[in-house]
Amino acid sequence: QLTLVESGGGLVQPGGSLKLSCAVSGFDADDYNIAWFRQAPGKEREGVSCISRMGISTSYSDSVNGRFTISRVDAKKTAYLQMDSLKFEDTAVYYCAAMQTFGSLCRLEWKYNYWGQGTPVTVSS
Repeated sequence: QLTLVESGGGLVQPGGSLKLSCAVSGFDADDYNIAWFRQAPGKEREGVSCISRMGISTSYSDSVNGRFTISRVDAKKTAYLQMDSLKFEDTAVYYCAAMQTFGSLCRLEWKYNYWGQGTPVTVSS
């Protein structure tokens, strides 16, 4: 049973940066993909980015590609989402999610079984 805990959200001005963290526990191996999702008020949940087992591959939604960077440090059992050039429309609760796998790819549309509680990000001037 994987447990995920996000941190690092907060209030930031447009054009600013934030780095979210996702601490993973409850699983000795590192055979899982990590993804970040977000949900803005009144909107459906949206996939943002994912990183495969061992960080072999990554994927980004069009809305964040070139501004956000996903990474993971398995020795620390932590994944990160570096968010740069933030826009008003990036305001949302950000969730990290995980799925166990032995593959080397990730896709945001795959089924992620484990979820964190979310961390809010507000972009406002």
